[in-house]
Amino acid sequence: MDGSLDEPSWHVSSKQRSRTRLLRRSSTEAERIIWTAVRAHRLTGASFRRQTPIGPYIVDFVCHASKIVIEIDGGQHYEAENLARDARRDKYLASRGFRVLRFNNHDVMTNRHGVLETVMAAVEDTPSPTLPRKRGRESTEG
Repeated sequence: MDGSLDEPSWHVSSKQRSRTRLLRRSSTEAERIIWTAVRAHRLTGASFRRQTPIGPYIVDFVCHASKIVIEIDGGQHYEAENLARDARRDKYLASRGFRVLRFNNHDVMTNRHGVLETVMAAVEDTPSPTLPRKRGRESTEG
């Protein structure tokens, strides 16, 4: 690898790795509901990961292929200080090409189907990457 800026950096600090593992073990009921619905390619075949580090942040769920992040927010996210923190976080993720979908715990608990429809629509709205042409010998038929 030539060290260009386009290459992903997979280094995760031990502190961030520990925090990620803790978040996976202590997920909220709303997060468990979403994880059950999106894990193992259950939602339109998309591959989601949970409690995944992206830069300095740990996102609740991410689909790297679709560049979609799902955040499930509790009531503390609606306090002024946390709204500003979430805005900075969303701006950072957007600068990395991610689209952030935010839902509150109440929406997940009372309208699971609507939340999953929104996620499904976002995944399906993502253009699929263009596959390279198959290399091989040219046809000699004439």
